[in-house]
Amino acid sequence: MKNKIWLFKILMLSVWLMLYNTGAAQHTLSGKVFDPEHEPAEFAILHLVPNNITVYSDSTGLYQFKNLTKGKYKVKVSVLGCFSSEQDIALNKDTVINFFLEQNPALMQETVISGTLYPVSKSDSPVLVETYNKIFFQSNPVSNVFEAMQNVNGVRPQVNCNVCSTGDIHINGLEGAYTMVLIDGMPIVSGLSTVYGLTGIPTALIEQVEVIKGSNSTLYGSEAVAGTINIITKNIHKAPVFSIETFSSDWKDLNMDIGLKNKFGYRTHNLLGINYFNYQQKTDKNKDGFTDIPLQHRIAIFDKISVHNKENEEVFMLAGRYLYEDRWGGQTQWSRIFRGTDSIYGESIFTNRAELLGTYYLPYLKNKVKIQFSTNLHYQNSVYGTTVFDAEQQVHFGQILYQNRFKEHFLSTGIGYRYLYYDDNTIITQEYKNAMLYNSPIITALPGVFAQDEWKIGKKSTVLAGMRYDHHSKHGNILSPRIAYKYNSSDKKHTFRVSVGNGFRVVNVFTEDHAALTGAREVVFANAIKPETSWSGQINYVFKNICGIQIY
Repeated sequence: MKNKIWLFKILMLSVWLMLYNTGAAQHTLSGKVFDPEHEPAEFAILHLVPNNITVYSDSTGLYQFKNLTKGKYKVKVSVLGCFSSEQDIALNKDTVINFFLEQNPALMQETVISGTLYPVSKSDSPVLVETYNKIFFQSNPVSNVFEAMQNVNGVRPQVNCNVCSTGDIHINGLEGAYTMVLIDGMPIVSGLSTVYGLTGIPTALIEQVEVIKGSNSTLYGSEAVAGTINIITKNIHKAPVFSIETFSSDWKDLNMDIGLKNKFGYRTHNLLGINYFNYQQKTDKNKDGFTDIPLQHRIAIFDKISVHNKENEEVFMLAGRYLYEDRWGGQTQWSRIFRGTDSIYGESIFTNRAELLGTYYLPYLKNKVKIQFSTNLHYQNSVYGTTVFDAEQQVHFGQILYQNRFKEHFLSTGIGYRYLYYDDNTIITQEYKNAMLYNSPIITALPGVFAQDEWKIGKKSTVLAGMRYDHHSKHGNILSPRIAYKYNSSDKKHTFRVSVGNGFRVVNVFTEDHAALTGAREVVFANAIKPETSWSGQINYVFKNICGIQIY
């Protein structure tokens, strides 16, 4: 009997020890994650090492790791826009640890320039500017900007010709001719090159693309009706010394981007970029006798020189680009000997394009006054069946810009001049004199002046108002006003913007739609073509977690 009692006691003791040890082994690690404003950080990512367990904080910033045994752990905390945090923990009981994160300025303060003509953090801009950096383009590998923009909400690249595959970028449903495309803030792609020029901008040269939806002619003048796309090339200081990117696909295309950076002396830097694209595979998968994708051969060379002062501020920048492209599409039997004939149908386009742009800051004025200029020459020789279209376009632009802050006001004002020369072999550049038909190139002079004031009202509100006056050499005076208002809540999580603006553009029929040249129809202009004008308004609300989570 005694043996049975001792056996029972031993069994009970074993059960008690097992329950005690089991209970002691189950610990909980919990706490809260706070953002730089000491507000709860929602959706913080917490990773526990060595268990490799990941949890997320809730709307109150609370997190929990359950059923942990006694031991040593490391917790890694990360939130978009904040510096990551790590902490070693010796766990021997239920433990509560709170994390207070610090803001990472490099991730939080995206800098934009397109809405105000000067660098400002994206959250402080009274004009809504969408930004897409090089990471966006690397995650969507394509050979040019035209194709990359298909992943941008509200921006739609559209192929306008199924044979030669030329296209443009639509914003807010308007065709590409209503969108102004800038390179480093200078008007480069317009008119004739709207259809063909976008495919020649390699993504490897791009630091950031800024998109503004809505009229923006107050700052940029003609063509900024539907929106503005500003392609900002790589910062020379941040660019790698040497880079090469290449990709291909089962369509047997080849794209290659080469970048090279070097330094001359102490303050002069140079950035060279070369893009090469080649596709020579005739493909007709739908068996209709026509190429599915036009054959293309393109090379673009970009070079940028930047000069800095002793304070490492840029005082002079000069950049140039040359583009050559040969593309054709049509019946699969077509070859170069049939160019311009009616034996076998084909569309063939030769493009030669040169661009030059620059910025110079006047000395002794603390970067308040700068001179900007851009010029581009576009030559195109193309045939659509038997129709030959030869065109030349020159666009020259110069501007003197003054910017300065006066207490709560930031004033931007400038004087600009735009000169356009256009000539082709169509009726648009022909006129009769004394019963004789003469070639008459279109020459347009467009001087203008603008002023814009950004006024901060307290800590929460900002008002931006501007007016532009242009004098068109044929159409007279054109006014382009705009006004914008931005409100920020005290905790900077809520931002409300509203804006109204005017845009205008001058129509160039054949440069924007070569389909008007094809077919047997006759094109007649019954009346003089006047500039188009448009008003647009925009309302925007942004909820933003202090560490970068945004809901539009």
